[in-house]
Amino acid sequence: MSQKAIEGEIIWQENNCTACHQLYGLGGYLGPDLTNIISDPRKGPEYAKAFFNSGVKSMPLFNFSDDEKESLVQFLEHVDRTGYYPNRNAQFGADGWVTIEYK
Repeated sequence: MSQKAIEGEIIWQENNCTACHQLYGLGGYLGPDLTNIISDPRKGPEYAKAFFNSGVKSMPLFNFSDDEKESLVQFLEHVDRTGYYPNRNAQFGADGWVTIEYK
């Protein structure tokens, strides 16, 4: 992960984003899963930056700087590159192991 993405992960953790949002379906359920928000053709980096401070519905109003928003985008880009959620091509083995599709 780049230094900028690591800074974004720290911001994610310090602001307890997982309390409301999920990555790979893990986390809170008040907000949407953000695993693939960056590569979603209807959303993307600029969409993500727009709601970081403005929020929607019950999302807190944050005062992230442009640099902090870019760090969060870099973190979410890193997450996005690692796979898909939901992973619709998962294969479940008889032994209980699951094989998933990676990007």
